Amino acid sequence: MKLRDLKGLGLKTEQCLIAVGILTPDDLAEIGAIRAFIKLRDQSNVKPSLNFLYALVGALEDEHWVKIAQKEKGRLLIELEGFKELEQEIKRGSSQ
Repeated sequence: MKLRDLKGLGLKTEQCLIAVGILTPDDLAEIGAIRAFIKLRDQSNVKPSLNFLYALVGALEDEHWVKIAQKEKGRLLIELEGFKELEQEIKRGSSQ
């Protein structure tokens, strides 16, 4: 199975994920949607939108991204913010 075979993902999304080392659906499941989104944001020329995050979650949960956006938007935004805060803390700690 290829990444583009997952619900809501296409060839372009697959290419973006492969470019940052997420090669298979198992890789995506292992890293998770939030970390994959952050990896894309930080390591590629693509600056993914929140819809991209919803699509990644939808692909992992076999659900259309619009449904994910409707029912999980708040939780995903909180998780994403938590990762950002953690990254900042790590950067501050390593610079001291």
